Amino acid sequence: MFRQDRTNPSTAVSNWRGRHDAPKAWPSTAVSTWTNGGLFGAVPLVATGGIITQYVDSGTTYRVHAFRGTGKFVVASGAADVDWLVIAGGAGSAARGGGGGGAGGMQTGTGYAVSAGSYTVTVGAGGAGSVTDTLGGDGSNGVALGTTSTGGGGGGTGDAGASGSTAGRAGGSGGGGGKQSAGGTGTVGQGNDGGAGTAGGSDNAGGGGGKGAVGVLAGAGGAGATGYGITATDPTYAGGGGGGMEVGSGNAGGTGGGGAGGAPNNAGIGGVPNTGSGGGGGGVTGASAGDSPGADGGAGIVIIRYEVAA
Repeated sequence: MFRQDRTNPSTAVSNWRGRHDAPKAWPSTAVSTWTNGGLFGAVPLVATGGIITQYVDSGTTYRVHAFRGTGKFVVASGAADVDWLVIAGGAGSAARGGGGGGAGGMQTGTGYAVSAGSYTVTVGAGGAGSVTDTLGGDGSNGVALGTTSTGGGGGGTGDAGASGSTAGRAGGSGGGGGKQSAGGTGTVGQGNDGGAGTAGGSDNAGGGGGKGAVGVLAGAGGAGATGYGITATDPTYAGGGGGGMEVGSGNAGGTGGGGAGGAPNNAGIGGVPNTGSGGGGGGVTGASAGDSPGADGGAGIVIIRYEVAA
């Protein structure tokens, strides 16, 4: 049987021949809207997965699925276009004057069409902080709804024996450089570069990059960024970890959950879990002290949102 609505889904009802009643009521409405339930009430989306909350903004009701660990977004019935936020795991930092860990890559978008079925959600783990003369561990990627956000780059090493310090690693946001070394490169559209360490004098390491700003030269982690209005409270995510210090009281972590860098002989502070933030570098170790370890990055998060009937 010939179906004009399938052949010309964007044609206004008033131009769709063979149906005399609908054009009188809705003459400018596209056939695709009429046949998909837009006029008579579409089948509502029924879905499970993650931590489910609901809120109202400007008269529109939204349902939110927040995944703090890997799981599945399961649509039992209905269909909808959803908004999403995918933040990868933040990186770990390095020990003994090591660079701060870079924040995990952060991406958001709207209009992803879902229907009945199961969608895998991968929440990136935070990278491990080092306890010896090695780089901080990279964060793991976050993946959902066709989007992959890159894990943060590990912080560069500080006191690394005869080989000297090393640069921060590339990632969603780059890791901070160890003392006297360059910061790592961030991924365009996901984060920023890490800061470099100082080149002599007070050997303080660079801060890891954050979603909102680059890591600071021999200093704090780069600032994070908001969740782009996808949740009711719109928190800040993906801050870089602060660099470890030889002189001073510690470099602050970037807003959004970045861990602070350690003061001399003190360990760095870990990135806040489920913010995708980097860990803070360990402070420079004195002659009589043991290694000052770096800190772990925070795991990422995935958030899915869609409109529901009030």
